[in-house]
Amino acid sequence: MSRVAVFFVASPLHYLAARRVALDHEPDARRILVYYNRVLEPVVRSADWDATLYIPWPRFEPLPGPFGRHRRLLENLRRVAAAIGRAQTLVLHSPVFDTEAINYFLRALPRMTGASAMLARILPDGLLNVQRYPLSLIRRGAQWLRGFRRLASPMLDYWRFSGDRIGSDAPFVDRIYVLAGFPHRYDPQRTVTLGPLVEVASGGEPVPVPAPRTAPRALVIGQPLVGVGMMDEAARSALSEAIAAWLAEVFGGPVDYKAHPREGERHEMREPHYHLLEIDEPIESYLARTPYAIVAGCCSTALFLARQIYGPQARIAAFGLDSVRFKGEGKRENTLSLMREFAIEIHGMPCSTANRS
Repeated sequence: MSRVAVFFVASPLHYLAARRVALDHEPDARRILVYYNRVLEPVVRSADWDATLYIPWPRFEPLPGPFGRHRRLLENLRRVAAAIGRAQTLVLHSPVFDTEAINYFLRALPRMTGASAMLARILPDGLLNVQRYPLSLIRRGAQWLRGFRRLASPMLDYWRFSGDRIGSDAPFVDRIYVLAGFPHRYDPQRTVTLGPLVEVASGGEPVPVPAPRTAPRALVIGQPLVGVGMMDEAARSALSEAIAAWLAEVFGGPVDYKAHPREGERHEMREPHYHLLEIDEPIESYLARTPYAIVAGCCSTALFLARQIYGPQARIAAFGLDSVRFKGEGKRENTLSLMREFAIEIHGMPCSTANRS
């Protein structure tokens, strides 16, 4: 096939975004998924791709022996090029391009596959895209050091760039994919908004990965609030009751509870009628394959993950932030501001339970 789209992903969110891009924006290309984090193995559906392969991160999984990191980089290039075969146009997708694990592919793959054209496009990475991260002098220096690898192996030719570290200002990037409803600071002429990553409602297009159930459900995200000194017992009890009362009013369906690993068996926001989830996988991958109509909690980062994965079609609600003892000046205001930007509903607590710090 003359056009080949390659997707480099490291998280369930990257995977869902890549699949959305593949379906909506690269329907006629040969589509290859390259993942460099084994946490994705339960999420990846090989049938949805023309080829899938795992490549180890060179810094964390170098080959044994001398210059193992260098040799791992070369091996990864060879394996991905072999999966591509011959191509006329390559479209490389990644959430970030200032990393040795991905950047070397930009110049090496066209040479190794015979491609006459190469396009680079950025996949959304959720919270990383809310603000810009200019390359520091140290990172710019690291780019120059990585460039010296070509003296030993010409294929390892690092493409240096300036501006934002993910590559949004790089000359080789022609498109930046963003999530619907999420704030960003990119040039609107270069951005493309993706459709929903996961279908919450039954019917319509199938969900990207198999969902274990189709009936609408709600999810409460647990946190060790009392356990880490962020809230007293009275406020915790009121918080748990407030979430349960709100769910009964606006939803009325079955509710799952995902405990935080640091909660132990206390389950601070679990009510008796909640179903306790006992899963042995990251919350990202679980949410990626399990549609929920509502996700509620206090100030867990999982609320942001849920919004990133489900898009605007699910209700994401935060309770009790006025009763949380935030550590760090401005942390409460920053959290509230970010929740508003992410269209997370913010519900207060009765004044009698507030214990502001």
